[in-house]
Amino acid sequence: MKKWQGHQKGVNFGGWFSQCFPDEKHYDSFITEPDFDTVSNKWGCDHVRVPVDYILVEDNDGTPKEAGMRRIERCAELCAKYGLNMILDLHTAFGYSFASDGGFFKDEALQKRFYDLWERFAERFSDRSDMLAFELLNEITDPSYAAVWRDISLRCIERIRAHAPDTVILIGGHSYNSAVAVPELPAPPDENIVYNFHNYDPKVFTHQGAGWMPELASVRTPYLSDMAEMLEFSERIYPGITAEYRGIKTKTCGAEMYMELFAAAAEYAEKNGVPLYCGEYGVIDRATPEDTLKWYREIHKAFQALSIGRAAWSYRRMDFGLSDERMSGVIDELVQYL
Repeated sequence: MKKWQGHQKGVNFGGWFSQCFPDEKHYDSFITEPDFDTVSNKWGCDHVRVPVDYILVEDNDGTPKEAGMRRIERCAELCAKYGLNMILDLHTAFGYSFASDGGFFKDEALQKRFYDLWERFAERFSDRSDMLAFELLNEITDPSYAAVWRDISLRCIERIRAHAPDTVILIGGHSYNSAVAVPELPAPPDENIVYNFHNYDPKVFTHQGAGWMPELASVRTPYLSDMAEMLEFSERIYPGITAEYRGIKTKTCGAEMYMELFAAAAEYAEKNGVPLYCGEYGVIDRATPEDTLKWYREIHKAFQALSIGRAAWSYRRMDFGLSDERMSGVIDELVQYL
């Protein structure tokens, strides 16, 4: 499978320009220059994924905000200084986020605003195509959006290409960027396309104690390496959550399981000559650091075997923080498996 060079080992700067209160003090302090040094020189990463909410760069009425563009520009400058590539991920668009659909897929006015924003990004950052990639939209939710999203993504790429002909563009699918949705993505319109997916399997482990998932809010579990045990436990806690595992033949929840989960996506990407990339993966801070390390070790083997680039979620806090103090006992080993 085609390998996306320069994007094989990364981390998300989640919570900096996205999923936060849009406050200048926060923007100034959440991620600072020493963090770029840590990611590059201490962790050995080659890139960062930078989630951005629309409110950073435009008001609710669509008025552009130059200060937000300058912050993205400064981030790109720091990436270049520390030898990192960068993905600009539109995490929330006006009218759509992974947490709430504001009518984006049915409203042409919202779609036009989406295209207009990406044109501004393309105009501003086209000269950084050697190190900055564009991710169109984070985590399409409902599978019923698949067809219209294909059309929107292709139209958006066309608008971007008028200004940034060489910039790499990432496209993800439905079901929150599930790997199973990759084969429903459009054929690449040019050679600078990357297929993107996310993985948090098994969710009963990676999302244990997650307050935004009521079924798992009170769950605590160690890393379950036996497939039968994991499936039984998951179905008992959250019926239906194991649907994506139907057809899995492996008996262990390790590298082999991920190889099977990613197989169809990898085959489709290879067929189309497109690199495959995992833009988010990680374990919630309710799991023990030791079990988190076990999980990273196994999924890393699958990524390596399939030449899948990836960015862990997330560098700081956001319920998944790898640089948080609680991870200090394992982080030196864990970063080997990013």
